Amino acid sequence: MNARAIALNILNEIYQQKAYANISLSRHFQKYEITEQDRRFITELVYGTVKSGDTLLWILKKFVNRPLNKIEPTVINILRLGIYQIVFMDKVPASAACNEAVNLAKKFSNQGSAKFVNGVLRNLIRQPEKYAMPTGNKAIEVAVREQHPVWLVKKFIHTFGSEAALKLCQFNNTNAPLVLRTNTLKITRPELIKELEQNECTVIPSKIAPEGIICQSHASLNKLKPLQNGMAQVQDESSMLVAHVLNPQKGDFIIDTCSAPGGKTTHIAALMNNEGTIIAGDIYEHKLKLINENAHRLGINIIKTQLLDAREVGNFYPNKADKILVDAPCSGLGVLRRKPDSRWNKTEDLLSELPALQLEILNSAALAVKKGGVLVYSTCTIMPEENQNVIDEFLKTHADFKLDDVHKFLPFKHKDKTKTLQLMPHIDHTDGFFIARLIRNA
Repeated sequence: MNARAIALNILNEIYQQKAYANISLSRHFQKYEITEQDRRFITELVYGTVKSGDTLLWILKKFVNRPLNKIEPTVINILRLGIYQIVFMDKVPASAACNEAVNLAKKFSNQGSAKFVNGVLRNLIRQPEKYAMPTGNKAIEVAVREQHPVWLVKKFIHTFGSEAALKLCQFNNTNAPLVLRTNTLKITRPELIKELEQNECTVIPSKIAPEGIICQSHASLNKLKPLQNGMAQVQDESSMLVAHVLNPQKGDFIIDTCSAPGGKTTHIAALMNNEGTIIAGDIYEHKLKLINENAHRLGINIIKTQLLDAREVGNFYPNKADKILVDAPCSGLGVLRRKPDSRWNKTEDLLSELPALQLEILNSAALAVKKGGVLVYSTCTIMPEENQNVIDEFLKTHADFKLDDVHKFLPFKHKDKTKTLQLMPHIDHTDGFFIARLIRNA
């Protein structure tokens, strides 16, 4: 099966079976023998097509007279693929994109569909002026041009202003590099950099996380020996800051309430030199398995996984923990560049529902903190209603907790003047992240 056919199968799973792009990609890469070149091409086709989302449909509607819901879903996906290559991929000749789309239509649909696909894409190639991107800064114009849902662009404009919203959308459309965290239990960062370079990776050290390594080019992860051998863990540099703010010590009893897949949990263990106890909770058995697999690969044995609803942690461990991490379920609007399908799967309702859950988890976690203990709250979102607002609400009803200054624990200097940390993707050039540190009065 050729690269475009595999990409089409993945798109069908994403759009018709609600599959996650990264999981479907991984499954197909394991199923077929694919060259490294085709692997990269398929990844770009799938992620680019999915990320472009409604913008591709906006273009398609310029060349189709009938309602799109009257067109066979597989044919829509063939057209998505074709349009993405013609409009957004400079290295693919337009004629090749069109011919291959026609071949896909013949194989996966019928001759009539092939003629339809051919007509649409030929017209698109001949009339580029017909789909010229809007140049204004209204929400609908930015949404089409920058490939974001309209409601989300409106939200960004309302929260951050028009200029910041545009820059944020543009940053979300950049390619996120692979970032690795050095497993300091096994190797130092300079040593790992040498290992990675010997494995044909081009890398630079992170400027904000002392264990972080940014991979500018690399082999597929299943062939990356330092990763497979437990010398490293995939984790973005902003995410690495959470464990430093928690500031775990050898012998601590620590609870990580929403721990899967275990990036932060295993980082905490490494900072503890694998001495002490970490309870890693999650509500899904299969996610606990991921934590155990990561811990085993990294040579960590102080993590005890537990099937646990974070809203109940205070009942299970009252006044027991030296430190607790609440890496709360959130909208994930700080990591949209890493998850091309994510922007299209979110809803505005989610933003109004999540703060209540986040506060409920925080309230329960507070009950498990010892007097003098530490409670860290973090999210991978940039929205104030999920971040600072949640902390403010918590402090209104918890006079026994006070806000500590996270900047005392950060391994780099950040210009933020508040006691909490809010990383913004378009400003800090990393994933969007929020971290707050609370101390329970002794």
